[in-house]
Amino acid sequence: MNFLRGVMGGQSAGAQPSGAETIQKLCDRVASSTLLDDRRDAVRALKSLSKKYRLEVGFQAMEHLINVLQTDRSDSEIIGYALDTLFNIVSNDLEEEEQEENPQKQVDDLGRQFTEIFIKQQENVTLLLTFLEEFDFQVRWPGVKLLTSLLKQQGPQVQQIILVSPMGVSRLMDLLADSREVIRNDGVLLLQQLTKSNAAIQKIVAFENAFERLLDIVTDEGNSDGGIVVEDCLLLLQNLLKNNNSNQNFFKEGSYIQRMKPWFEVGDDNSGWSAQKVTNLHLMLQLVRVLVSPTNPPGATSSCQKTMFHCGLLQQLCTILMATGVPADILTETINTVSEVIRGCQINQDYFASVNAPSNPPRSAIVVLLMSMVNERQPFVLRCAVLYCFQCFLYKNQKGQGEIVSTLLPSTIDATGNSVSAGQLLCGGLFSTDSLSNWCAAVALAHALQDNATLKEQLLRVQLATSIGNPPVSLLQQCTNILSQGSKVQTRVGLLMLLCTWLSDCPIAVTHFLHNSANIPFLTGQIAENLGEEEQLVQGLCALLLGICIYYNDNSLENCRKEKLKQLIEKRIGKENFIEKLGFISKHELYSKAAQKPQPSFSSADHMMFDHEFTKLVKELEGIITKAIYKSSEEDKQEEEVKKTLEQHDNIVTHYKKVIREQDQQLEELKQKVNTLKSQNEQLQTAVTQQMSQIQQHKDQYNLLKVQLGKDNQHHSSHSDMLQMNGIQPEEISKLRQEIEELKNKHEVLQGQLREKDSVIENMKSLQSETGRTEQSSQITAGLEHANELHRELEALRIQIQSQSSDISKLQSEKQELLQQMNTASVPALGDSAAVIATKNSELEGRLLQEIKELKSEVKALSEEKALLKQHLDSSNSTAAVLQDEKSKLQQEVSESKKEQDDLLVLLADQDQKIFALKNKLKELGQPVEDEDDIESGDQADEDEEEDGEEED
Repeated sequence: MNFLRGVMGGQSAGAQPSGAETIQKLCDRVASSTLLDDRRDAVRALKSLSKKYRLEVGFQAMEHLINVLQTDRSDSEIIGYALDTLFNIVSNDLEEEEQEENPQKQVDDLGRQFTEIFIKQQENVTLLLTFLEEFDFQVRWPGVKLLTSLLKQQGPQVQQIILVSPMGVSRLMDLLADSREVIRNDGVLLLQQLTKSNAAIQKIVAFENAFERLLDIVTDEGNSDGGIVVEDCLLLLQNLLKNNNSNQNFFKEGSYIQRMKPWFEVGDDNSGWSAQKVTNLHLMLQLVRVLVSPTNPPGATSSCQKTMFHCGLLQQLCTILMATGVPADILTETINTVSEVIRGCQINQDYFASVNAPSNPPRSAIVVLLMSMVNERQPFVLRCAVLYCFQCFLYKNQKGQGEIVSTLLPSTIDATGNSVSAGQLLCGGLFSTDSLSNWCAAVALAHALQDNATLKEQLLRVQLATSIGNPPVSLLQQCTNILSQGSKVQTRVGLLMLLCTWLSDCPIAVTHFLHNSANIPFLTGQIAENLGEEEQLVQGLCALLLGICIYYNDNSLENCRKEKLKQLIEKRIGKENFIEKLGFISKHELYSKAAQKPQPSFSSADHMMFDHEFTKLVKELEGIITKAIYKSSEEDKQEEEVKKTLEQHDNIVTHYKKVIREQDQQLEELKQKVNTLKSQNEQLQTAVTQQMSQIQQHKDQYNLLKVQLGKDNQHHSSHSDMLQMNGIQPEEISKLRQEIEELKNKHEVLQGQLREKDSVIENMKSLQSETGRTEQSSQITAGLEHANELHRELEALRIQIQSQSSDISKLQSEKQELLQQMNTASVPALGDSAAVIATKNSELEGRLLQEIKELKSEVKALSEEKALLKQHLDSSNSTAAVLQDEKSKLQQEVSESKKEQDDLLVLLADQDQKIFALKNKLKELGQPVEDEDDIESGDQADEDEEEDGEEED
């Protein structure tokens, strides 16, 4: 600060300069000084003044500071001072004293204005991104803080600049890999601001391996036991995943859900959790809910739910749910998380139904949760969470609905009373004195009947014992009795929602309801009265229930037919008034809030009036009931006829669909049979074709030989004809030779295979000799005998082939003799010896035919023997496979013995080297040394002498 003292000391003669004047002089020095040290000192002085004189430094020095960033990049110290000064100007995070002096609104406006000035030139943000690539701590850390502050003030504008900047997001991702925790942690805060409400940047950050890095940081910091760094990482993960289907799918496909399981490992003693651990675990549960939120696409949610079950995450959450000592807010959030993990997923719902609480006797988790829901001493938010969990368990779960309703039926109720069932808890809550328990139990029971006409009919069988000595009444009648007693609004709303859900799309339930003659007068009386605003909601629900009784009425009761009910409405209420009262429901403020999302979220117990699924039912029925009220009797009759016709048509269509389905199955079976028969036919056709071609080849060969022999007989007087006849024989013989060569080749292949088997058997035999196992030796001996038999058969084949080749050589020699005789014989003598030649030709022809037949028979025999050899080879292969298994066992023992032998050989080699070295030293010293060969020969001579002595004895 010497430079600042010099600036201030120049005013000693007069008054002390103001802060603005000092800042102006410092700015002039920054702009005009040629020495880097002077400019550095001036910037450092501006930094020290920037907090107290934020406005003056911002307006006077910002341009000069940006100029310093552009021109003095080589000096990290002045760049660090400039970045710190800009951060103080832009940031709204002031100290407590400064916040007292300046109103917060004024501070926020000031930071936003300076941010606009800085980012007006996009090059300034791009320049700041380049400083984040510097490894120097004095530059990088202030740059991170400045960019974070810019994003806080003008997030969308700065996000757009970074998005269009080349490699802008990638540069920021490198901050997570910085070894200095301060920069890494502030980098997480920077990415939090960067990813807010910008799906494009969220995708880029995710594909820059952000999930891997953030999960590594969470693991390194100790998961839920970590500090605020874990909290920051979880907030960043929420930014990346919330309402971003692409990133959610990438998170699931990258197997990152499996890495969340260790987060929820809790011990037996859960008391004394720190506030930071509670916060971390709360964020971790929220992150799970982001992945399985009902607002996500159904396919993505279902996939994440199944993954959470298979990796054990759901099981871990249920462990927390049933653990003792868990803080109330964590328990509540865990219940909400489990609710959304099981919602609409059958496998998860089945698992949740099997979870038991660690109590004696063990109770189902559903029963334990319902006990909390109907207990008025439990916290309100916890009871809402349990209701949501029960709703999610029953959502699209007809199996679960049936199990809940079955606990209410007379045949399944535990007569001993030792255990409490879910049905008993719901009935107890439905008729308790606590209005919130009434409402929760009614909504829970309505979800057990949702879209399930069979259970609606079964629930009509439920009978309740009201008091001693009085006959039991049905559950439906008891609900209407409580309605008529004028209980609290919340209780009546819950019961009316239950009745509307129960009677909708169930004509039998409507008939049971109408059978009580007091129900319709009660409903019309409630609708017709002019009551206050609190009762308007009850009037609307009564109108909805009466409309359901009209629309789903099957006219089985003469006094309560559709037409009579509509006439009653028109006389006592009026159609317009009825429709107006019906519209009270959808116009209610709490109705709109409940229709937004499935989870019940209410600020207080008094606001619990509507259920999310019930709002869907109202939306569906409101228009239908309005039309039904205004329809005339003729239109009703026509509608009934149309319904009957449609039902008949549907039945006919269903019947024909069933017939068509059965015919399709039969056709598929017949097609498969036809395909198999076609394939068999094709195989037979190819076999027949091959056989026909072979027969044709044999016929052609036979005809060719016959023609050639006929020509020889006709032209035996001609010398040229004789030569032609003799010229045919080598061609036939060459064909036979080719066949014999092919057989020889096949024979050699078989011999090679036998040699391989012999080598395997020999190896087995050697291993047998080493181990000395009698059972293996018997198997190897059998294999050797079998191989010897194969050798003997092959030797017989060799002998046959040699005999055939000798016959062929004899034929060739006779042919040569005939040629020589014909060449030596003269032309005149040819006529005289014609008879002799003819006889020889006939003899030769006969011998040729006989030899050909013999060769063909031998070839046939060889082929048969070849087939036998193949069979023997297959058997030997099976034997070798058995022996191979034995060999693998023996090889393990052999390998161990080889290792020991190798160790011994190494020791012997060392000893030999030492002996050899000692012998060399002895030789050098002139001592006589005997060679090993001499020693061995001497030992052998001694042994021979001993043997001779023994023989003489």
